[in-house]
Amino acid sequence: MLIRRETAGDVEAVRAVHTAAFAKADQPGAVPVEATLVDALRADDGWLPALSLVAADPDGQVVGHVVCTRGRVAGEPVALGLGPLGVLPAWQRRGVGSALMHAVLGAAEALGEPLVVLLGHPDYYPRFGFRPAVDLGVTPPGPWGPRYFMARPMSAWRPSIRGEFRYAAPFDDL
Repeated sequence: MLIRRETAGDVEAVRAVHTAAFAKADQPGAVPVEATLVDALRADDGWLPALSLVAADPDGQVVGHVVCTRGRVAGEPVALGLGPLGVLPAWQRRGVGSALMHAVLGAAEALGEPLVVLLGHPDYYPRFGFRPAVDLGVTPPGPWGPRYFMARPMSAWRPSIRGEFRYAAPFDDL
């Protein structure tokens, strides 16, 4: 598997990944919000092309995708919102998601980003250095409870980064 930046030629494959990864058995044919969210994020000022990564199999087929977009803490552009992260069902539980997480966190670190936040399962994401964001003084936007709103401070993190987190604008429509 190869992890690389998303290209313009990957847009349809990325949409297919998120459509398959987040499909609901009780809603066949429905397009999951994650698939349309990535499209909306691409059109937003918060889009960071260097932080939209795909996993490709040995034949070059895109089998996974992750993205971080610009987020704000207390109005300042000092954080990234991670997600969505999706992997084709046939490739799940084979390390693709973990490889994408390590790659996007490494890229964020290399770019000097102070903080990465996500909504995720509190039993899964601590393995990547995430912990409750409220422990860092960063509060969740909207109705999301603090248990699932997690953050990973990077090398450039400063204790003065405190306040309410805001995702890129397309997240407001969820």
